[in-house]
Amino acid sequence: MLRQFIAPVLAVAALGCTASQPVFVSPSSDDILYMGRINDADSSALEFTYPGITAMFNFTGTSLAFAASPGSGQFMVELDSIPAYKINFTPADSVITIADSLPDGNHSVRITYAIEGYERHPHFRGFYLSPGAVMLPAPERPRLRIEFIGNSITCGYGTEEDNPKKGFSYDTENHTLSYAYLTARSLDADVNVVARSGIGMYRYFGGAKEGTDKTIPLEYDNTMLYRYDCKWDHSRFVPDIICINLGTNDTSLGNYDIKRFEAAYSDFVKRLRNLHPDAKIVLLTGSMMSGKPLADVKGVLDRIAATDGHVYRFDMTPQDGSLGYGADYHPSRRQAQKMATELTGYLRTLVD
Repeated sequence: MLRQFIAPVLAVAALGCTASQPVFVSPSSDDILYMGRINDADSSALEFTYPGITAMFNFTGTSLAFAASPGSGQFMVELDSIPAYKINFTPADSVITIADSLPDGNHSVRITYAIEGYERHPHFRGFYLSPGAVMLPAPERPRLRIEFIGNSITCGYGTEEDNPKKGFSYDTENHTLSYAYLTARSLDADVNVVARSGIGMYRYFGGAKEGTDKTIPLEYDNTMLYRYDCKWDHSRFVPDIICINLGTNDTSLGNYDIKRFEAAYSDFVKRLRNLHPDAKIVLLTGSMMSGKPLADVKGVLDRIAATDGHVYRFDMTPQDGSLGYGADYHPSRRQAQKMATELTGYLRTLVD
């Protein structure tokens, strides 16, 4: 019986014409709870780029379709108690049917952007319910607010790939398998993600030893990555906890200046403290560093943490291959789960 129910529900197809008109729900509906940085200047097309952008809502009826800009890419869908599954907006898709054979009654859905969208320019353009269906009141926003600032490890780069010799692909990137997403879900947190693969605090991967552009301090005030015309209003999300996981790209290829890294990191933490005076700021090391780069970064983070009583330190276990690797030797899904378990346990000590 379960197999018979799931098969039609998980059908992913273009919305077809029917005799009765579906009920359109604007993306700016008050009955939708969003998480993450979204540009809502155009209420008919909400724009975003960061992974982890989430839409949650409750509704009645027997079907649900999702409208987004063509080419938006991959989203993960959690519908009622059905296991999460992926949908993909290719350049030919503007509406995708999420479910078409639901039992009549109340339903809940959570849709999360699984990839980095700065090349895809994704937009939420609304939802379609079955004829006669209605939206129900939005889910309650979680009280705990966490911001994750990071690089590819935070994005979920390669978490669906089992061959470390394979390179990056949007098809194997999945933020919902990342340590950041899993930690936020475990703590039932409202979450904001500012992350990009290859980015650093003072230089991007393989960049000049003296430093580069396109770093986190330069991008942090933007609602969307590389969109300097659209500034983020920091009052829209006031985090209780800020987790920073950077340093892997800053120290990449051994060609780094640790003093420049420390100066940039210290200045950024001071800026965060000015923006969010009550936040607990947690400085992390991820699982991909080892040897001298790891020791150097730990030293920097320890020194910065010593200057502020509400700046904390936590090191996640370096990967050793026993849990496999993702694409380009990034954390596998099992490694990411281990990181999340470790970090969740630590963050509980800060919120309990």
